Amino acid sequence: MKEKKKHNVFVNGPITPDFIANSIAKHSTKTDIGAHDIFLGQVRSDEINGKTVVAINYEAYQEMADELFHEIREAAFAKYNLVCMHIYHSIGAVKAGEICLFVFVSSKHRKVAFEACEYIVEHIKEMTPIWGKEIFEDDSYVWKENQA
Repeated sequence: MKEKKKHNVFVNGPITPDFIANSIAKHSTKTDIGAHDIFLGQVRSDEINGKTVVAINYEAYQEMADELFHEIREAAFAKYNLVCMHIYHSIGAVKAGEICLFVFVSSKHRKVAFEACEYIVEHIKEMTPIWGKEIFEDDSYVWKENQA
């Protein structure tokens, strides 16, 4: 299989509903697709030590992260029979309730799409050098700890 071109997965700020809808709409002409699976990571307004999270400010070692996203993408294409895949992650401030991660996979069959999407999301969480500062209503912050 021909290696896919690398692309920047980072979006400044939140990933908007319009961006997501447009991504989905572009696939209506691809008639070899039978299933899509989408993962949307959303910022929660967790309470930590009596303070409420109002946003997360994402930072990344972008050059390394882009390389690792590419490796995850290539591994998923090698492991699963996918028609296409899109991955986008926020950089910068994302408010509680907004989307920070968008993974969109397409395949001929639903089971493949489900499994591939989970594989991709888990590897992103495990491998990529992306960090988040959880910002509280008083502008103080803590570094976010990734959870399953």
